[in-house]
This record gives sequence, C-alpha cells and structure tokens, in this order.
Amino acid sequence: MLKSIKSTDNLSRAEWLEFRKKGIGGSDAAVVCGMSKYKSPFELWQEKTGKTESVEAGEKAYWGNALEPFVRAEFEKRSGYEVHLEETILQHPHHPFMLANVDGIILNEEYPKGCIFEAKTASAYLEHEWEDGKVPEAYQLQVQHYLAVTNFEGAYIAVLIGGNTFKWTFIPRDEELIEMLIKIESVFWDYVTRDVAPPIDGSEASTYFIKELYKFCEKNSKIELPEKAEALIVQYEEAQEVEKEMATRKNEAANKIKAMLGNCEIGTCSERVVSWRNVNTEKFDTTSFKVEHPDLYSQYLKNSSYRRFMIK
Repeated sequence: MLKSIKSTDNLSRAEWLEFRKKGIGGSDAAVVCGMSKYKSPFELWQEKTGKTESVEAGEKAYWGNALEPFVRAEFEKRSGYEVHLEETILQHPHHPFMLANVDGIILNEEYPKGCIFEAKTASAYLEHEWEDGKVPEAYQLQVQHYLAVTNFEGAYIAVLIGGNTFKWTFIPRDEELIEMLIKIESVFWDYVTRDVAPPIDGSEASTYFIKELYKFCEKNSKIELPEKAEALIVQYEEAQEVEKEMATRKNEAANKIKAMLGNCEIGTCSERVVSWRNVNTEKFDTTSFKVEHPDLYSQYLKNSSYRRFMIK
C-alpha cells in the first residue's frame, strides 16, 4: 500500500520545491551519498534547512519535463507495458523523511507488486553512460530510493539521448543498496533536524558552492580560528607536498618516455599508444598590444574579482 501525502496535480514548481524541504527525494539520493557532480551534501543541507534557496535547474530540467510524455509514450509503444501516472508525493511508511515523486508505475504479471517508471533525457555527449544497458550511478541511486519508499520490485528507466536515440532498461530491486541508502539518508536527515552542518568534503561541488557562498570578504576583518583548524592546516600542507611529489613523478615518467620517442611522433607499448605531436597555436600578444595601443587596451580591460586562499 503506497503512502501518499501530497497531490502534485496543479502544484506549482515553487510549492513543489518548498515541499521538498520536508524530506529527501530521489534526486537528492546521489547528493547525500556524495556522488553528485553538481551538488554537495553541505549545499543540500543548506537548502533543506532554509539557509539558501534551491537553484532553479534551468534548460536541461525544463526540456526533461517537457519531453517526459513523449519518452513515456515511446516506452509504452516499444515495451508493451502501460504506465500509470502517480500524481502524488509518496512517503516511506517507516522513514518519513524519505519522499518519492515518481514518473509512473507499471503493473505486470512478471512483477505483480509493481515497478517504478522513470523517463530521462540525455545529451549526445553522455551516450557512453548508457551503453550496453548501463545507467548513470545517480539514476541508479534515485530509483533504489524510490523502490525503498514504494517497496516495489524494480524500475524501468527510459532515456532519449541527443533527441534521436531511445533506450530503455530494467533495474531490479537491490536490498543491500537500499539498506545502505536508508542508513546514509538517516544520518543526513539527522543533521537537518538538529540544524548541524554535515562535514564539508573536497568535491568540486563543495569547492564551487563554498566559493559562491562566500564570494567577498570584509576588508581587514580578522578572526581567531577554532583549534581544529590547526589539523586542517597540517592536512592542507601535507597534501601540497604529496601533490608536488606526484607532479614530479608524473613529469619524470613523461620525460623518460619522451626520450624514448625521440623524434618519433607515435610509440606503442602492448595495447597502449603514446603520442608526442607538434601542435601549432596562435596567441594574442597582449604585451605588445598594450604598448602600441594603450587606449584600446584600457577600453577592453575586464575587471574580475576572486578570493585567493593562502596559508603562511
């Protein structure tokens, strides 16, 4: 028996985004697990606690929603399965913070308990992520989250790639992964309810979010950092040394291979191919332009601002 807590019929996007703060949705699962390229757990925590507003997803999400009926209709045509729309927000019966807003439900003889249907669109550049029945990890976590909420047996996921390639596949219920998701999401939601920030990680998503959140500093302002900052400074400096050492090792390997190549452009080793080609590029001479055309140079100068991080 599905537990429905909110109808999505005639629900505005603003209302839907506001309701999402009440729990963890399927698209949040990869973020909570630290496996999202676009958002960090810390950023999601900021949104769930109302400290920052959720950023609108833009063109990609717009076209994904707009094309959903076409993807669903094509799936029905190719698979022979009928997709029933579930225009409600569902809730896990025992973990109320786990929410689901599924694209559809499929009932068939093979899986009488029911299956999820999910419609996706993808860029042609990401076609490799869908090769040989593969599904991107973020979507795998999303559907397992939905299966946890609904207690269904599996999920059919259909994708339109580059506007002209259609694929669909079946993802079975994974009890081990669902158990892991429940544990991880429980810990994250505890951070939300206690209003305690989760640990900030070193992901690109966290780096970008911190940079955007604290764009400007108050000039000449100064604070005494907490004691734990000392260990982080040591961690940073040790990582810098490892980074330098790895860069040296990398250059050493490259230089030795280049010496082996000599004047040859391409070398082979087992199944590996190494190339060292001549590349010609054109670069604008800003130094000469500044001297010869100072007025024009000043006219086209573009001011930019950023914060430089240093430890002394």
